[in-house]
Amino acid sequence: MFNFSFDRRTMYIIVGVLILIGVLQYLANPGQLYGLLISIPGVLIAITFHEFAHAFTADKLGDDTARREGRLSLNPKDHIDPIGGLMLLVAGFGWGKPVHVNPRNYTRKMSMEKGEAIVSIAGPIMNFVLAFVFALIYCAIYKFADVTFFTSTVGNAVILIVAGVISINIGLGIFNLIPLPPLDGSKVLIPFLPYKAKEWFINNEQLFYIIFVLIWLTGIAGNIITPAIQAVSDGILSLAQLIFGL
Repeated sequence: MFNFSFDRRTMYIIVGVLILIGVLQYLANPGQLYGLLISIPGVLIAITFHEFAHAFTADKLGDDTARREGRLSLNPKDHIDPIGGLMLLVAGFGWGKPVHVNPRNYTRKMSMEKGEAIVSIAGPIMNFVLAFVFALIYCAIYKFADVTFFTSTVGNAVILIVAGVISINIGLGIFNLIPLPPLDGSKVLIPFLPYKAKEWFINNEQLFYIIFVLIWLTGIAGNIITPAIQAVSDGILSLAQLIFGL
């Protein structure tokens, strides 16, 4: 998923500032702390399955690097980056421990670029699949649960957790499809670029890292992906409602 390859100190200073701002916002409004706690299961599920999907797909394409590093696991501790997870909670975007792959080990039935694209897009696809599965659970609760469940503290918490899993998975999936390094979308884009554009894109990767940071600090990224998140959320929930006749 998210893999830094330039000045980490600069990035972590920026990340630290964003986390501090997010924490201060929650402290200024203690009522939001409950929402933060409710979001934790969604963050753990979204990042764990996202990174597992990368590892699993690479393994199926013939590269056992992730398997040897213990990443073919659904244990959150194998995939959660503490800072990246906290960022997803308080700042709206984050990352897990990057899954290491060696494209040279991929099956020769396709180019290394196509193999990387498939491995990269596996993470976001997994997030969308999870969002749909939990949308079905969400609709099933509304169809079959009784009034007592909805009015209980536990019932309310369950509904909020399920809703959180849906929204976080959709957000993480769309976020990672942005075609900028270090996100998955950049590797998905490369096989479709003309040779010269591809060469320029790869040679100027560091520039794209800077652009990536700037669009998040300025809020441009949020303005770009929020409509996409809303559209995908509406589509997934509408399909789940149709299945349950809601």
